Amino acid sequence: MQKELEDFILTALAEDIGSGDHTALACIPQTAQGSAKLLVKETGILAGVEVAKSIASCFDSSLKFDFFMKDGDIIKPGDIAFEISGSARSILTTERLILNCMQRMSGIATQTKSIVKLIEGTNTTLLDTRKTTPGLRFLEKWAVKIGGGQNHRFGLYDMIMIKDNHVDFAGGIKQALEAVQKYQLNKNLNLKVELEVRNEKELFEALSVGGFDRIMLDNFSPELIKSVLPKIPEAIETEASGGITIDTIRAYAETGVQFISVGALTHSVKSLDLSLKSSFN
Repeated sequence: MQKELEDFILTALAEDIGSGDHTALACIPQTAQGSAKLLVKETGILAGVEVAKSIASCFDSSLKFDFFMKDGDIIKPGDIAFEISGSARSILTTERLILNCMQRMSGIATQTKSIVKLIEGTNTTLLDTRKTTPGLRFLEKWAVKIGGGQNHRFGLYDMIMIKDNHVDFAGGIKQALEAVQKYQLNKNLNLKVELEVRNEKELFEALSVGGFDRIMLDNFSPELIKSVLPKIPEAIETEASGGITIDTIRAYAETGVQFISVGALTHSVKSLDLSLKSSFN
């Protein structure tokens, strides 16, 4: 994670600064000192404090932080999360990247927390998906965890997930599962296998074949999930996905399904309103 964060910061700073922050270089004396406070302007969950510190330190290790709040804290308008002090040029140059990351991450953490609360008291875990912003996946999935959710697979490489398209191209569920088993043996892999099914027929066909660790019940109604869960062996994990909204998620969780995956945690989230209020000596 640390190496990935460092690589991201260097790329993002290069994208923003290019040949130089010419406005700050022209307007701000090299020796000018200042400070900036991270001001909260909207109620939510704070996320990205550690990222902000890493951005500032990567650009200018002499910048100093005073932290008043931490990732995961509930925030409200008027709260001050931290104060950064040091070179005025450095503060102004890193300001936008810090805010972009923190606003996005805080928005995701806030949305995640609100959905986690909807399923409180059940035994269901809320999962994210791969519906993330390219290049920002690790930050967005980090924010989900800060908000109380958990991460599904991180990418295509750390889990085998057989979806409807894979099944159709392979010629059926049996063929897809057998192909995966053969592939893992040939490659000396032992990846967890999840299989998506679209209806009861596919579910029972899958159970008759076996060879997977988790079953995804895609677009099943809560009533249907409740009726089929007793027929799924305890050793197989269960996940609900597809068409689940904030109005229906509680009903899905109350079926007893172990996981619910929600793409909206990351793909259609509103950034939280934060600002860096600066003052200079």
